[in-house]
Amino acid sequence: MKKVYIIRHGRTYINHYNKMQGWCDTPLTNEGIDGAKKVAQVLKNIPFDLALSSDTKRASDTCELIMKENINHNQLQHLTSKFFREQFYGYFEGMDSDMAWRMIAGPVGLRNLQELLDNYSIDEIKDLMKKSDPYHDAENAQEYWSRLEQGLDLIRQLDGYENILLVTHGFTIRSLVAKYGKGKFDIKTGPRNSSITMMELTDTDTKITSYNQLTL
Repeated sequence: MKKVYIIRHGRTYINHYNKMQGWCDTPLTNEGIDGAKKVAQVLKNIPFDLALSSDTKRASDTCELIMKENINHNQLQHLTSKFFREQFYGYFEGMDSDMAWRMIAGPVGLRNLQELLDNYSIDEIKDLMKKSDPYHDAENAQEYWSRLEQGLDLIRQLDGYENILLVTHGFTIRSLVAKYGKGKFDIKTGPRNSSITMMELTDTDTKITSYNQLTL
């Protein structure tokens, strides 16, 4: 069994400005750097065998800050991959989040993300986003999971790696929890920046065991 410590990246400027941030990227704020350093202290005695992150700078920088404090930092390797990126928001990238969610929710008679979460699954919301995108470039559920599952398969194939650090993104963490959390966690509240979500992986099973924690 592999234990995967899933961390949401530290707070960024686009988070601060309440804008949609999928594949677009902005640096960590000072608050984001501090948050990454705090979770690094929580995780410092976990003997990580490998560090993974999405290939965005915000995730990679958060990962490096965590690695720097780890008990295994001298031998810890950091791999980045597009498999672990956030959902691609297409036309909505960089848009004010409230405005974007109104555009996505409006065609089905709703007003915002919370109302969407009350009425639709995460994957259905992905499909609604693509449908509402004037260019239809946003990833739908099938496109998203085709990419992300390649990342999970990559982790499964890592022989001899038991404790894995993975730094990724908010809607991606919600998606994993919705799919593999067996309904135990409230995904109507998104994961906080620099929070910890725990996942256990075997060859035949994927299980979320905790969500959106600031301590172990």
